[in-house]
Amino acid sequence: MPLPDDTPAWEIRPNDALVPLHYDDELVGFLKPDIAIRIADILNEEYRARRALRLACYDLVSRAGGGNSEIEELVNKYLARATQPRSGVGAIARWLKQRQTELGVTDAEFERFCDSYRLPKEKLEALSMGDIDGSMLVPLARVLGCSIQDLMEVLDGSRR
Repeated sequence: MPLPDDTPAWEIRPNDALVPLHYDDELVGFLKPDIAIRIADILNEEYRARRALRLACYDLVSRAGGGNSEIEELVNKYLARATQPRSGVGAIARWLKQRQTELGVTDAEFERFCDSYRLPKEKLEALSMGDIDGSMLVPLARVLGCSIQDLMEVLDGSRR
């Protein structure tokens, strides 16, 4: 007799109805209907967005007199620009913007907040231009509410 907290490894649920999910006439898996609908909607919306981006890039390239080979390059360029940076100075700048949003303050108020932690407006502007120096680490960590180690991990890309 199993103990009350023992969960069996194999289980059958005969009342659960699953529907097949297909991609280009290939069976991908079986899911509950509500989950399958949400996944299909999200993936179809992503497909439409990528197609719209490709069409917009086609229009831009054709107006500039370019060739088909430039379309994919332009699409990749825009996708790279739209991707949020996960490391480096760009990630720190995004983190600062999130901190400002958390605090619910205007740009001027956030500048004063940063200045109170010895991070003046000039240093913020340098950071937005991609320049960061060692003297900024302690004030940045204070403003962001993190350790210097966390900040360094984001800067060098070792944090996931």
